[in-house]
Amino acid sequence: MEEKIKEALEKIRPYLQRDGGDVEFVDYTDDNIVKVRLQGHCAGCPMSQMTVKNGIERLLKEEYPEVSAVEAVN
Repeated sequence: MEEKIKEALEKIRPYLQRDGGDVEFVDYTDDNIVKVRLQGHCAGCPMSQMTVKNGIERLLKEEYPEVSAVEAVN
C-alpha cells in the first residue's frame, strides 16, 4: 500500500512544487492514516492544513477508499 500512496503523491507533487513546496511520505499506520511532511514553502504556509485535507487527503481517499485520513507531521 505504501508504494501506491507514494505513486499517488507523485500526481500532486508538481502542483506543490509550482508554489515552491513539496510533500514527503512518512508513514501509513495500522489504522489507515497516511502521514506526510510538507516541505519548502508548504511547511510554513498558513494554508498548509487546507492543502493536506482538501488536496492530498481528497486525492488519496478517491484513489484508495481504505485511507481514513491524512495528517501532516513535522
